[in-house]
Amino acid sequence: MIVGKGIWTIMKKELARFFKDGRMCLTTLLLPGLMIYILYSFMGDALGSQLNVTEDFQPAIRAVELSDSMRELFAQAGMEAEEIGDDEQADAMNAVQQEEIDLLIVFPQNFDAAVRAYDVSAGEAAPNIEIYYNSASADSSAAFEQVQGMLDQYESALSNCFDINRGQEGYDLADDRDLAGMTMASMMPLLILIFLFSGCMAVAPESIAGEKERGTIATILVTPIRRSELALGKIFSLSIIALLSGLSSTVGILLSMPKLMGGMEVNMNVYGASDYIMLGLVILSTVLFLIALISIVSAFAKTIKEAQTLVLPLMMIAMVVGVTSMFGSAQTQTALYLIPLYSSVQCMSGIFSFSFSLVNMSVCVISNLLYTAILIFVLTQMFHSERIIFTK
Repeated sequence: MIVGKGIWTIMKKELARFFKDGRMCLTTLLLPGLMIYILYSFMGDALGSQLNVTEDFQPAIRAVELSDSMRELFAQAGMEAEEIGDDEQADAMNAVQQEEIDLLIVFPQNFDAAVRAYDVSAGEAAPNIEIYYNSASADSSAAFEQVQGMLDQYESALSNCFDINRGQEGYDLADDRDLAGMTMASMMPLLILIFLFSGCMAVAPESIAGEKERGTIATILVTPIRRSELALGKIFSLSIIALLSGLSSTVGILLSMPKLMGGMEVNMNVYGASDYIMLGLVILSTVLFLIALISIVSAFAKTIKEAQTLVLPLMMIAMVVGVTSMFGSAQTQTALYLIPLYSSVQCMSGIFSFSFSLVNMSVCVISNLLYTAILIFVLTQMFHSERIIFTK
């Protein structure tokens, strides 16, 4: 009975301590479920926007040797195909590759007559319809599926009197640059931001809240060092560590990309030195901002554990912001690049998809550095406050 009573006493004490702490209840019970719901909802919308097209989507199609039966079939399906000559085929293929149109369909000459004359039992190759598309474009992929499905149904009604893309090779006009841009722009900004935030979160609370908890920060503050020097020293050293951590994680994900993509080859040689330099500038300015922000939160906290708890909502927000890279191409409005973290994600998305703007990237980097300077000033003032630094 005594042992059971002791257990009950401890349980009541711990449960009371937990439920009376509103901040702990919020971060432990409510926030995780709420943030997961928001994050997964954003990811669902992002994937939907990448894979689906609008209900009134009208594919831009050009056709060579369009027969009367095919013209009628397209009309019944509510689609239009612009007929072009053989001499325009090369330009149309280039337009598909550049995502200016969605499909190029090349029919055999005298298609209707060839279909009527085809004898399955003769063992000869059936007339072949060639459909050229770009798998890196959501519109082109959707148009290809629509047209292929329509032709498959028509082919079944004719007892398989023609083929579609026989051999299956050479019809997808997406090149290495398109595939790399589509893959990297949708995934890497989110992953890089998570890696950078994780690295910052791993070192900043230990360096500031940890020293408060151990009491060693008092020893530093009595030395003849200026508070601004202390803040800058902390920010710069922690940024280097966080950058190394983020670099290690990024290299790991790049090396594992083929397995992550189910064996699909992603050619990283399409990115040049200038792309990596710009990416490095964006990442560096982002890390400085994140370290300064987490350092301020850590300076408010009394212990490392409390600092990590307070930083957790910021990480959830960063993950939601990172998901915005999956919603398509990078934003073009310069004003949006004044928003911290969001601007970094959009810049990385633009760099990976080869659609970045030098002006927008400059606004992002400069604004990140400006926000960092403001946060360093705030951290310096916090180091001057005995109420904040020496509170236990």
